[in-house]
Amino acid sequence: MKSVLGKKLLKVVTNKYFITSLVFVVWCMYFDQNDWLSIRQKQKELDNIKGNIAYLNGEIAKMASERDGLLTDKNKLEQYARENYRMKHDNEDVYVIDTTGK
Repeated sequence: MKSVLGKKLLKVVTNKYFITSLVFVVWCMYFDQNDWLSIRQKQKELDNIKGNIAYLNGEIAKMASERDGLLTDKNKLEQYARENYRMKHDNEDVYVIDTTGK
């Protein structure tokens, strides 16, 4: 019985259509311009870019809310100017403390 099954399997494996299909599949998966490895790498890159887009959209929303706050509230505008541009009133002294440890 095994020899009959072996002969049928050998007949299928040596079939010219099977061999051609197998060569075509191997070519498409490994040697083609759009092979399997390239598609996986591009998918990872796309996922990374989507993550960056989500992060940047969050940053845009945060900056827009900060901008709206600066445009509507004078106290926030003054605080922003003092913190980022070290602005001061005429009768004040500003001391900058470097905490980076250099």
